[in-house]
Amino acid sequence: MSIPAVQRAWVSVRKGIPSKSLELKTDWPVSKNLKPGEVLVKIQASALNPVGYKMMKMLPDFLGKRPYIPEHDFSGVVVDSNGSQEYSNGDQVYGWIRLDAQLKSKQGALAEYISLSQDNIQKRPDNVSPVEAAGVTLAALTALQSLDDVKLEQDQTILINGGSTAVGSYAIQLAKIRGARVVATASAKNEKFVRDLGADEFIDYTKVGPLHEYFSKNPPSTKYNVIFEAVGIFDPSLYTYSKRYLAPNGVFISVGPQPHNFSLTTVSQILRLSGAVIFPSFLTGIKGKFKVSGVANKVEDMKLLREYLEQGKLKPKVDSTFEFDDVLQAYEKILSSRAVGKVTIKVDPSV
Repeated sequence: MSIPAVQRAWVSVRKGIPSKSLELKTDWPVSKNLKPGEVLVKIQASALNPVGYKMMKMLPDFLGKRPYIPEHDFSGVVVDSNGSQEYSNGDQVYGWIRLDAQLKSKQGALAEYISLSQDNIQKRPDNVSPVEAAGVTLAALTALQSLDDVKLEQDQTILINGGSTAVGSYAIQLAKIRGARVVATASAKNEKFVRDLGADEFIDYTKVGPLHEYFSKNPPSTKYNVIFEAVGIFDPSLYTYSKRYLAPNGVFISVGPQPHNFSLTTVSQILRLSGAVIFPSFLTGIKGKFKVSGVANKVEDMKLLREYLEQGKLKPKVDSTFEFDDVLQAYEKILSSRAVGKVTIKVDPSV
């Protein structure tokens, strides 16, 4: 396969929302000078993540190291295996580029080609399409490593706040694989979605009011072993009132505050959460541990997720797919906070 010198790519050229930050370039260079252990992939599809647009909107140029190509998740075909023992030209793969590698190389998933470490990809199972595979890695790794961090075990009960989010949808499935009982929150229109993923109990957060008040008045018969906050909200109330519904040795884990913007209310909520986490329990009355989800590129975790995909135990959920030229419309969908599953981009129109 002939590899071009330049490619089409969406590039973040200035701080701002995607419509102001991004420009579609037709002459962005293809990184063909591979280091040992790197491969070159022709991208078939990519996926959007909240971190993508938040980097554009919040990071000043000196931190964002603009210009750069946004986004992390992709699927594609290896076009230069660079002597790899694991991969050959023509292999169908999926994976992600880490944030540190993205900032250093200025590469991302919203382009036609990407070069990266072979440790960041896996061969795509035949039962998973390129579009489905494009949105797996970042969300699924976050969910898997979060459940590992809290040591979720068989017969424990986990509350997943945001069961219809990308991370939440994988957390439900992975929790069920472990034999846990899953209670998931979402809006009524997404009840079938989260139940089909395996949720044992569904709570419509739009009808019950503030969740901390609902659970305080209607505590579960057996307190939750884990509460996984997969929405990325700032309001700390679900944690600060958790003594009433989280087991004494339970753990509250969150994907972390992910604000659309900063305000006095946001700052106040940050201070409340910080105080609850920093001060000892005899002062706060909060017994549960608080953790923030992290994500790391662990090859063993990537392989485990691939096995689950191949076995049909883990099923990617795609909300919608946009053409490469329509990336700005795709960001409008993810910014609406109404996406159920992943918003994906068809980079290769033949896919």
